[in-house]
Amino acid sequence: MLQVASNGDRITGAVTTQWYGPVTMQNARLDKGVLTFEVRNLNDREHPTRIWTVRRTPKGVQLDGQLWESKIHAGGRKGTVRDAEARAFRFQTLPDWKTVEQVPLAPRPPMGWSSWNKFGANIDDKTIRAMADAMVSTGLRDAGYIHVNIDDGWQGTRGPDGRIRPNANFPDMKKLADYVHSKGLKLGIYSSQGPRTCAGFEGSYGHVQQDAQTFADWGMDYLKYDLCSGEYFYADADTVKRSYAEMGAALKATGRPFIYSLCEYGRFEVGSWGRDVGGHLWRTTGDITDDYAAMARIGFDKNGKPEHAGPNGFNDPDMLEVGNGGMSLDEYTTHMTLWAMSAAPLLMGHDLRQTSPAMLALLENRDVIAVDQDAKGIQGKAVRKDGALEIWSRPLADGAVALALFNRGDAGAKIEARAADAGFGAITAARDLWRGQSVAVDKLTFEVPAHGAVMLRVEGK
Repeated sequence: MLQVASNGDRITGAVTTQWYGPVTMQNARLDKGVLTFEVRNLNDREHPTRIWTVRRTPKGVQLDGQLWESKIHAGGRKGTVRDAEARAFRFQTLPDWKTVEQVPLAPRPPMGWSSWNKFGANIDDKTIRAMADAMVSTGLRDAGYIHVNIDDGWQGTRGPDGRIRPNANFPDMKKLADYVHSKGLKLGIYSSQGPRTCAGFEGSYGHVQQDAQTFADWGMDYLKYDLCSGEYFYADADTVKRSYAEMGAALKATGRPFIYSLCEYGRFEVGSWGRDVGGHLWRTTGDITDDYAAMARIGFDKNGKPEHAGPNGFNDPDMLEVGNGGMSLDEYTTHMTLWAMSAAPLLMGHDLRQTSPAMLALLENRDVIAVDQDAKGIQGKAVRKDGALEIWSRPLADGAVALALFNRGDAGAKIEARAADAGFGAITAARDLWRGQSVAVDKLTFEVPAHGAVMLRVEGK
């Protein structure tokens, strides 16, 4: 719905959409019969506004514009006051700020699988069951991957009572949860605090407590809560925090344990308050993609502050791309090494039925997983940099230290691991975690391939 008013000197108005409610016009101007205006676009920091136009046509009015990634191309006619009243957006009021006592369900970073990176919104009951089966048959479950998470695309419509119903691809969520649980796994689900999810499905706006109870009734164990269209309503630190607290409190009120994943792209230093809304992990950036540049940019440079990470609360640099085919073996080795050194959640995102032996070896390496899952929960960080070469250190609960030697350059390079990198005066024992073998402490110089990594566990004094 397009509403426009003018006092002669200034044009004002709004476009009401199902995604964002009333989108206010900015800098509206009329030139040669064409109305042009801007709308804010919070997901693009470089281009925070989008240009829209409205023009008359022989059939009425033509509106063209873009919100986030969704292009709008719609015709219309002159409406009445009654039409406007019928289409008016019903705003919801957030509860006042109140800390949500966190349920300590994630002493270590969650491990599992999520549907989005491989399947997008093209998911169904059969695929989720197949992923659960593959988690067991490949040994991934026994390696620690226990969460099977349904991302965006499962939602249908709301019933007369407002209760959310899954679409036809998911005939019975409770039976699906029972099946996944029978495999010794946990089932997760996805929603948004906005009217629509990122893929345009029904969000939880106006139905937060109801949706939380529905998810609990279905037997869900994990919720990823994605700001998406909610960013238009909750655009500052206060409202974003309160919107996450609202769902955190609603999940807690169900009495069912939920891992609570906050997905708001690292805004407003989420790591400093994620636990205060009941969260266990919080995204630190926008979405990862299956290429080295994107993975490295997130993992090396954008994964939150290490001091925010620890048992029951972890910085989340997004899901793993290992196995999706966009990177080389060396690059995927860096991906796993970097995530493990960062105490990051390990949520796979490929088709588990098509996991090659090389990718399975990366994902199931028990020594590397042990670093990621270390009880101390300390997020590793760079302790030495030399151009494209980086050395990272992560203290472990038993007094040992994990060291990672990264080569971000385009050619192979020699990198030496030093006792000082681990905070030791001398290294007394070393193990190469990817090769699964001990290394002589006087031979800690490695030829690291381009975009590759070496990962060590060292002891010292």
